[in-house]
Parts: sequence; C-alpha cells; structure tokens
Amino acid sequence: METQSRIRITDIKLHRLRTIEEVGSMEAAWNPGTQMYFARGGGTVVEIFTDQGISGIGPGVHPEVLAAAKAHLLGQDPFDTEKHVATLRYYAAGLPYRGAAGIDIALWDIIGKACGQPLYKLWGGGKDKVPAYASMVRLSTPEERADLAVRLADEGWQAIKLRIHHNTIQEDVRTVAAVRDAVGDRMQIMVDANQAQSSGNWQPGILWDFRRALKTAIELDQLDVFWLEEPLPRFSFKELAKLNAAVGMRIAGGENNRGFHEFVEMVQADVYDVLQPESMVCEGITTLRKIGVLGEAFNKLVVPHHGGRNLGTIAHLHLVASWRHSPYLEVLHDPPIGEYQNGFSILANPPVIDAAGFVALPQAPGLGVELDRSLIEG
Repeated sequence: METQSRIRITDIKLHRLRTIEEVGSMEAAWNPGTQMYFARGGGTVVEIFTDQGISGIGPGVHPEVLAAAKAHLLGQDPFDTEKHVATLRYYAAGLPYRGAAGIDIALWDIIGKACGQPLYKLWGGGKDKVPAYASMVRLSTPEERADLAVRLADEGWQAIKLRIHHNTIQEDVRTVAAVRDAVGDRMQIMVDANQAQSSGNWQPGILWDFRRALKTAIELDQLDVFWLEEPLPRFSFKELAKLNAAVGMRIAGGENNRGFHEFVEMVQADVYDVLQPESMVCEGITTLRKIGVLGEAFNKLVVPHHGGRNLGTIAHLHLVASWRHSPYLEVLHDPPIGEYQNGFSILANPPVIDAAGFVALPQAPGLGVELDRSLIEG
C-alpha cells in the first residue's frame, strides 16, 4: 500500500504590515516613565510555507531568528515540533524579544490545517468558548478605574485585572476597593503588582519587599480579589512560597520566566496557585502545553499571560479551551486607547468578546484566523 509523502517546509517569510491608524499611547504600569504605543495594523507576521500548499502564520520574529529558522527548518517536517523548538531555542539564545515563538505558533497552525482541525480540538479541548478578562495597562485613579469597571461589566466582561503599586499601600487598596464597591459581585477582580519585571532587585517604579507584599495581600483578600499577581521579584521563590502560605487568596505569576525547569521549581515549592506562562517568552506553545500538564499534576490553575495582543493571544485562546484548569483568557483591554480590537486589527476574521464576556473559538483548522493580506507591505 502506498503511503502519502510527508509534508515538508519549503520557505519562511517575514511580512511587514502596513499601519492603518496610530491610535495613541499610554504609560504602562509595568514600565513607568515610558510610553506604550497602540495602532491598528502594523508590526510583523512570520509565515511558513510547505510543499502541500499549506502555510501557517505566527507573531513576527527577529531577523536573526528568521535566518536560523531558514537554515535549520527548510526541507523538514513541520510536525516535528519538539526537535524544531529545541534547535531554535539554541540558536535564538540571547536574541531580542520573542525568540522563536512565532515560528512555533506558525508550525502548529500548519499542523492544524494539515489535520483539518482547530488546534483546541487537536489538544483535547471541550470548550467552544471561554471567558476573557479585561487586563488594564495603566495605573489610574480609583474613580476612573471604578467608572471603567462598571462600563465593562455593563458590556458583559466577567472579570477585570487592575494594576497597582502606587506610592503607598493605601492608594493601591483604595483603587481596588473603589472597583469592588462599584461592581459588587458582577465581576471577578484580579490585581497585578508587576514586581517581577526585572530578574534582579531593581526595576522602574516602586519596588515591593515581603512586608509590603504581605500587608497588601491581606487587605486584598478582604476585598475578595481572585488573585494577586507577581507581588515580589521574579526569582524570590522562597519568599513567594511563604507569602502564598500566609494568605487565603491565590498568588499568581510566571509571565517573565523562560524555562520549563523554572515552572517545575515553582510548583514543587508551592510558589504560585496560578501559573501564567507567556508564549512569547517560553519560545511558543509547545512549551506552554507542557506547563499546562505540569499545572494540572500539581493542582494549579494555568492562565497564560496575554500573548502579544494578536496571534499569540489566539494561540492562548486555543490552549485555554483545551485545559479544564484554565478559567480565563487574558486580553489587554484598557479603552479607549488600549482597545483589544487594535491588536486583532491585522486579522481578516478577528475574534470578538460577546455580550456575556466570552470569546468563541475559531472553527477553521489551525489557529482558525486569517491575516488581512491587504496590509502586507511590498
């Protein structure tokens, strides 16, 4: 009996996308003193082509990663994701932001299309829609955050994540209390202290110590906060475990941790109740799938970090739908400048948050979304 020849990678391209509109900028809470810019369109997307006419797309990669991918993946089978991730992790070591995540996501897009199934179905998913939470970008006043939370609740959003780390604990707690008073039990409230941006003991803005983290956590627990995120530096595992044991509220984190071995150490030491791996940091979704299994084995929730606002977030959507222990999808949404639709504007068929706060899973094969090819420059 004849067997079908294996699919092979024939080319990899980096598409630069035209900017439709510059929307504006905000000072991101995690990087005070700098501006985060928002636009419709723009950025880059990587596309991998095969000899069977199937191509896959992923977030843009550094040109040196693209060169490494071309050197090592052309002629290879896209299904060999473990080999490809290991190879590119080696060659992308030390390169700027995002590493090889876009390549890995594009490979999985090909795999889904070759199998004729959306990725969440390939991964055993039983959820056709998942609830999204609106992840804020900036620090703001209690009054403004409370007004926005009410508006989001009225639009159907089920949960909101507030940024804190003002100058004092009192200011932080006042912001969260104002939102709780405004929305009551209509929304879950998550809180992000953004204390793990640096791998060392310095970062822009206020730096918390264990005492501040504990006092804040005790206050927030009384306000029925769903989780407190990254309240201490990235590798303060011993102190984080001590904090986690001291309060009833969930402690969350992990978005800046790169290696699978780091998450193994986290769960063994009971550092976090909620693991938040980021595909753009962990070299793609092949590693995140392993972290998902690890979290399940240690009875942890797994809620991936936001994924870069476009194709990474779509990949996370499929992961969340495939995990029974993943209750939410993080979506950056801090309107009016930080509307989530800006990040999805590169897509011909972008997902939407419905009136009940859910995102429906794309039903087309692979990632299930298509690039708006009219935006490709040149």
